Formats: sequence, structure tokens, C-alpha cells
Amino acid sequence: MLSRTADHLFWMARYTERAENTARMLDVNLQTSLLPQSAEDAEKGWRAMLGISELQAAYDYKYPLLNAKDVLNFMVRDPDNPSSIAACLTAARENARAVRGTLTTEVWETQNATWLDMQKRLDGGLLERDPSQFFEWVKYRSHLSRGVTIGTMLKDEAIHFIRLGTFLERADNTARILDVKFHAAKDNGQSEEMTPRDFYYWAALLRSVSAFEIYRKVYRDVITPERVAELLILRGDMPRSLLACMDEVVSNLREVRNDASADTERLAGKLQADLQFSHIEEVLAHGLHDTLSQFLERIFELGKRISRDFLVPIAV
Repeated sequence: MLSRTADHLFWMARYTERAENTARMLDVNLQTSLLPQSAEDAEKGWRAMLGISELQAAYDYKYPLLNAKDVLNFMVRDPDNPSSIAACLTAARENARAVRGTLTTEVWETQNATWLDMQKRLDGGLLERDPSQFFEWVKYRSHLSRGVTIGTMLKDEAIHFIRLGTFLERADNTARILDVKFHAAKDNGQSEEMTPRDFYYWAALLRSVSAFEIYRKVYRDVITPERVAELLILRGDMPRSLLACMDEVVSNLREVRNDASADTERLAGKLQADLQFSHIEEVLAHGLHDTLSQFLERIFELGKRISRDFLVPIAV
């Protein structure tokens, strides 16, 4: 496959997944901001979310004050934010348009319809009226895109590059969501004894990654931060966990390997093995923030190497 074609497929999937994960992160922050808390704590939550997305400086440059309305606008529709949901869905559509001949008609029409429908919903004021409904729509369209891709495309190199983009982006975003929410919990001084507020806090986090029902099925007990971390980092049977994502990355890398990709496969395999053979006690002893920060650094390096070996290299 031509590297430019692989590049478009890879980034189409990454941008679609990024839009979904941004919607998930905004939705959980919106829900937790409605819990009883001071205005200062609510602001900390929004500021932490911008920080973990590495967008704090860009936001501060454009907006003099930090409030939920401006953060939502910045993260959803602001044309100056290349990581906004609108920018991501537009980029996904443009990458799909560039390789329409590689995609099935159903995949292209799903991407195009998502972009058209997004314009109507934003122009119609859905974000202002009911932001949670808009975020649910973004998640639904992402699910639809993945389902149509898996259900209609030939299982050749094209779909492997699409899956690579999806799971690399998902791993990055799951780590970021975990990091921002555990940081917020620490800053808010949550005690080891769970309170009703703590329960809603962690339940909202689990729902943000579609893991609330899975948590209940796996643990059948009260929600604790340690088990939330274990589920979203080390459980290979949890679809959005870091280990599950790395399992998929390694598997799809194996299918598209070339003469230059041995070191990239080795890096991905080491990262997968570190997760597969870790215990949550070791992760917590090392420090959850440090563990997640190192994971994000290694994922970033893995993405650069995949671009170098298979795609159009990222300009540095």
C-alpha cells in the first residue's frame, strides 16, 4: 500500500476516535461539575482537562476567563483549536475523501454524513441547549463509523491501518482521562472512605469510557479508585483499557510489518508486556501519575515510529 494512502486511513481513524474521546472527556467533566462543590473546585476540573489535553496555553491566549461555556465552545467548535470536535470530524472527513477509492461506499457516506449532520446540529444550537445530547451523538457516530468499517471492508492492509489509528488514539485518550480525573480526586482531598459524592464522581468517570456496567460485572462491589485504575489500565478484556488497546496495536502492526518496522514492533511489544505482567499494587506504588505520564510518552514515540516506518513522516 502507498504510504500516503495508509497515512490518510490512519489519520481518518485517529481523528474520529479523538472526536469521540474529547466528547467523552467533556461529558464526564460536565457531569462532575454539577456535583456539590465550590466554584474554585469546578474551575480546577475544567483547567485540569485543558491541561491534560495540552490546550491550556491556547485557551488562555484566546479567552480571558475560564468558565464552562467558553471551554465547551473551545473544545467543540472553535476553528482555532485543531483538536476541537468539529476540527477532528472535518479532518476525518477530508482524509476519507482523499482515499474514497480505498473505502467502501458505506464507510465514505458515514464519514460524510457525520460531517454534514454536525454542521446542522451546531448551527441549530444543540450544544447550548443540551451539550450531553450532542456528546452522545458524537459517540454514536464514532461507533457507527467503526461498525460500518468492520462490517463492509475487506480485511486487508487498509483496515489494519485504520485499526492502528483507532487503538493508538484510544490508548492515548484513556490514559489522559484517567490522569486528569485521578489528579482532580487527589486535589480535592478525597478520603479513603467513600462518600456519596465520591461514588458519583467515580461512576461518572466509568461511564465516560463505557465501563460502569463492566465494573459492576467484574467486581460486584463498591467502586474504589484502585479498582477503577486496574480496570482501565490492566484488564485486557475491558475494550477501552490500555492493555486492550496495546493488544490491538501489536496485532495490527504484525499484519502490516515491513523491512523497517522491527524496532517499532519491539517497542510496542515491550509496552504491551509491561501492562500485561503488571499488578495494580506495583502501578500504585510507582505512582499512578508517573505511570500514565510514561505511558503517554511511549505512545507518542510509538506513533512517531509508525509514521516513520509506514506513513508520511511527521514534520518535526
